Amino acid sequence: MKCNLQPIKLFLVLALSCTGFLASEISSLGGEIGDRSNSKIIVAQTPRFEQPPVPPGPPPGGRVRGGATRGNGTTCPAAKPDLTALVPFTEEADDVVNVWSQTTLERPSWFFYMPYTKDVAYAVEFVLQDGDSNPVYKQPIALKDKPGIISVSLPSTAPALALNKQYRWFFSVNCDKQKNAPWTYVEGVIKRVDLGESTLKELENVDPLKRYTIYAQKGIWHEALAILAQLRQKNPQDEALQAQWQNLLVSIRLDDVAKEPLLLEKP
Repeated sequence: MKCNLQPIKLFLVLALSCTGFLASEISSLGGEIGDRSNSKIIVAQTPRFEQPPVPPGPPPGGRVRGGATRGNGTTCPAAKPDLTALVPFTEEADDVVNVWSQTTLERPSWFFYMPYTKDVAYAVEFVLQDGDSNPVYKQPIALKDKPGIISVSLPSTAPALALNKQYRWFFSVNCDKQKNAPWTYVEGVIKRVDLGESTLKELENVDPLKRYTIYAQKGIWHEALAILAQLRQKNPQDEALQAQWQNLLVSIRLDDVAKEPLLLEKP
């Protein structure tokens, strides 16, 4: 009795091919699931930022989102995400928003998500005022070719922040060539504080991530964020650092800008 083995061979080849394909897909899926599990572990282990209470006295107020201001002439178009200050904020009754943060530095850095490019915005500036609304520092800002997170730092030529004094900052954008339209802006209050000798000693001779942890637990926003930004800039492919950065911004309800690219100057 003759038997035609050709169909059987074809069946076996197809079966083995499909098995290999499924194994490959399952392995790939397993890797993705593993990556997501690792990210969840990393996020769970990230120290929580302890936001300090609003200082006593008149509430700082402020504006964490820019929004397109409507008025005479043209202004910056609506954007998603909007112009955003990467700082903590609280929402009180009657739609009152308080935007304020702490630093230990004489000349700290601020971070902003900028949705507009140099082809759209015709004027961008950062302004710092003292507690009596007197100008302390003003700096024009050069924009990038694409939207992303940028930083603004007080240079050595700017006056140093005094201890236990509050300062108000503004980051403003104008998309009208004649600059006659209202500015789109964010604003808030910063205060320089002293951590005390025990914490300063704890910060000595520790790695950057440990320093980040200490600052986050002490409610020192500007140093915590700046450390993570510098680490991410040096290690752009590090998924653990990306997860920590995103978790920090999510913790202050800035989820929509947590994954935006960093457009920082090279150190």
